[in-house]
Amino acid sequence: MLAPVVLLLIMMSAGSDEAATASDETTPVQFATLKTDKSETVTSSATSEKRRTSMAVKTDNAKSSWEDDAEARWIDASGTTPTDSLISYALTLMGTPYLYGGTSNSGFDCSGFTSHVFQKFGVPVTRSSTTQSEDGIPVDRDEARPGDLVIFTGTNPQVREPGHVGIVISEPGDTISFVHSSSNGGVKISQVEGTGYEVRFLDVRRVL
Repeated sequence: MLAPVVLLLIMMSAGSDEAATASDETTPVQFATLKTDKSETVTSSATSEKRRTSMAVKTDNAKSSWEDDAEARWIDASGTTPTDSLISYALTLMGTPYLYGGTSNSGFDCSGFTSHVFQKFGVPVTRSSTTQSEDGIPVDRDEARPGDLVIFTGTNPQVREPGHVGIVISEPGDTISFVHSSSNGGVKISQVEGTGYEVRFLDVRRVL
């Protein structure tokens, strides 16, 4: 959940790697081919089962430990996630002027802004709106969440090719609000529905 100040800004402007799993391959238990009585066979089978049980417990413990570590990496002691920090940082850049080819605080173009923000937090996104339209994975429009990339055409919506990009700051199911660097006003917040961005909308990409 975004901080109240972010939600206030939205209202004001409206105007992977998958976890590696431990191998389940077990070492075959070799049984002697010499004559043995039933008690020896039962003992050997029980020992094999105990080994398999022990390995399963270790595997489950290792998986649980990895999941705990992963959660710790994504939520710090204050309860802030990298997405919260990323959005907060992006909003501090509001008012930065538009500059074609710009990638710094002195000026951004649209993809220069998004790549600057994500790379500051170690998220590898590409440099242009065209290539950013292929970064991450596609998600349904109504599932857009803070930190997703929202892709638009250029100023001519008849040309259905990527030409503009921003960072979603709204929650799933809400009107899509996004922060972006626009040639008309620099870094600012806009929304999709009910604006010219509606007809320019192309896709939502998840990179976090």
